[in-house]
Amino acid sequence: MRHFLRDDDLTPREQTAVLEMTATLRADRFALRPLDGPRSVAVIFDKPTLRTQVSFVTAIVELGGYPMVVDGNLAKIGVRESISDVANVLGRQMTAIVWRTHAQSRIEEMAAVAGVPVINALTDSYHPCQVLADLATVAQHRGGVGALAGQTLAYVGDGSNNMAHSYLLGGATAGMHVRIGCPGIFVPDPRIVADATARAAQTGGSVTVLDDRDQTLAGADVVATDTWVSMGREDEAAQREAPFVPFRLDAGGMALAAPDAIVLHCLPAYRGKEVTAEVLDGPQSVIWDEAENRLHAQKAILAFLLDNV
Repeated sequence: MRHFLRDDDLTPREQTAVLEMTATLRADRFALRPLDGPRSVAVIFDKPTLRTQVSFVTAIVELGGYPMVVDGNLAKIGVRESISDVANVLGRQMTAIVWRTHAQSRIEEMAAVAGVPVINALTDSYHPCQVLADLATVAQHRGGVGALAGQTLAYVGDGSNNMAHSYLLGGATAGMHVRIGCPGIFVPDPRIVADATARAAQTGGSVTVLDDRDQTLAGADVVATDTWVSMGREDEAAQREAPFVPFRLDAGGMALAAPDAIVLHCLPAYRGKEVTAEVLDGPQSVIWDEAENRLHAQKAILAFLLDNV
């Protein structure tokens, strides 16, 4: 049984296949119908959502299926009843399970028991569907999936969050040179850095963690950032801001990147915080393509997993 719980659950060859399928589905949204029936997919949300809910619900419908949306705050999975009990219930009725939750261990437990493909729609540790969409966006603007290898992707901001971790693993799988620029007290999990480094050794990519924004951005082909305050840490906003100010993505920072560099942000964005409005709304920004590609990439990963049960 195949799942998509973290970015390196796909081999480099499989990631390429999923990204090529993403491009196909962007060109023809109804090219694949693996959920015809309709077959049901559980889509569970323990955290706030906009793009994830819209894109997964639309994806499942356009693949021919029925999205069974579950409010995790009502279901209280792991509180009202155990994750394994919920997995046994859902696995007997659903074709797949999509879960946006907190600890990575929760979705791993679901996957261990459910007996159907489980997709990570965001945990505290990883955001693999977002990075698939981001890679699809880079491919869209760089001449195709084959152009990803060798590109330098520079991420500046919170190096300890799920986006940084997924950029490391997903970017390394694509053969990219991934740089993470962050304050020294907000660095990526060293175990994930080690895993990304091992994957990069297979693909010709590289992984670098820096504590200097300008070094991180120098000559980069793709520039990405994310909010300084992840979901569930809103009470830390005041004390977290000061260390990140030197890593704000502004026009001065973009001037250090390659002249044709593109800008990514997974959204929601806080203009004037992690990124200035002139950058996010400027001509190098591809954030709306990136948001749309959530739909196409998630259709592709669903189709891939259903084809490899």
